[in-house]
Amino acid sequence: MLAPRIKYNLSRILPFGIIWLLLAFVFLFIEYAAAPDTVGEGAIKVNLRVLLFACSAIFVLGLIIGTIELYVINPLFAKNSFAKKMLGKLAIYILLLFVILLFTFPVAASLELGVSVFSEAVWTKFAVFLKSLTFWSTALQLGVSLGISLFYVEMSENMGHGVLRNLLTGKYHKPQEETRIFMFLDMKSSTTIAEQLGHVRYFDLLNAYYRDLSGAIIEFSGEIYQYVGDEIVVSWPLKKGLQNNNCLACFTQMKTAMQQRADWYKTQFGVAPTFKAGFHMGKVTTGEIGSLKKDIIFTGDVLNTTARIQALCNSFGVDVLISKVLVEALKLDGTYTLTPLGETELRGKMEALELYAVTWFS
Repeated sequence: MLAPRIKYNLSRILPFGIIWLLLAFVFLFIEYAAAPDTVGEGAIKVNLRVLLFACSAIFVLGLIIGTIELYVINPLFAKNSFAKKMLGKLAIYILLLFVILLFTFPVAASLELGVSVFSEAVWTKFAVFLKSLTFWSTALQLGVSLGISLFYVEMSENMGHGVLRNLLTGKYHKPQEETRIFMFLDMKSSTTIAEQLGHVRYFDLLNAYYRDLSGAIIEFSGEIYQYVGDEIVVSWPLKKGLQNNNCLACFTQMKTAMQQRADWYKTQFGVAPTFKAGFHMGKVTTGEIGSLKKDIIFTGDVLNTTARIQALCNSFGVDVLISKVLVEALKLDGTYTLTPLGETELRGKMEALELYAVTWFS
């Protein structure tokens, strides 16, 4: 079974291969529909062997571009605007694609001609191809494929992992009822920190803070539902959240990550942020909403209740509070220690809720 981080990375890389392969079929169909008996100057005549090689090559090429995008190029442009990201990445990838073309075209030509890739006929054909309209047509097709795949990934990251895919597939076009676990995580003393740093520096701190917390969310299969100022709302489908106590493990890993980065924050901002969290589970209705702007949202009492639980952390002097209903669903081992706090009335709620404080061994 693949680790959550590997699944997450694959989900970001695979769209490149899929988009490139689908667009390749679209372009091929358009060319043959427009001129079924015409082969451009320098072009390779398509037969079954060439078609299979081309499909495999274009899919693998998409995956290679996706991998480079994830691990190399995207970090380089992380702090740039959307427009600068797209233009900068396109320039780099176009150069890379030309280099790749130097290798793939001769192979395809050798398959068509039935000769060695080192044959003079192959390289003569390649020279003709570089001077032909077919070359520019191919370059345009690759550029369009590249642009669409980059746009898809940028939109997916801006909307949230999986949100764009769910909107495109219509997964939540009809509202669905499901049981989810929620964690409302809030930075301590955020107002004081914001006053000390000023708005611009505080915004920089929030960016670093969110970035450092995201690793644990990925590692333990969490989904970021929304950012609300300095608060993060993280959600898990019930099975994923309960598996290996992922929801609580996510919180403890976040604590560890921030402790390891405390000196860096003190050097950069003069303060090391800390946080508190509330956990609860329950049924929500999940669906698309909006007219001018589409989004996928959760509605249900569990969200309000979780927010109220998190707000009580200061009152009890603890970093994390968890509802009894979630405690009973989890299978906690000796790593965690529960301290019952009795039934507590939550603001705006008719019924009291039994809560537990959680501590753990690092």
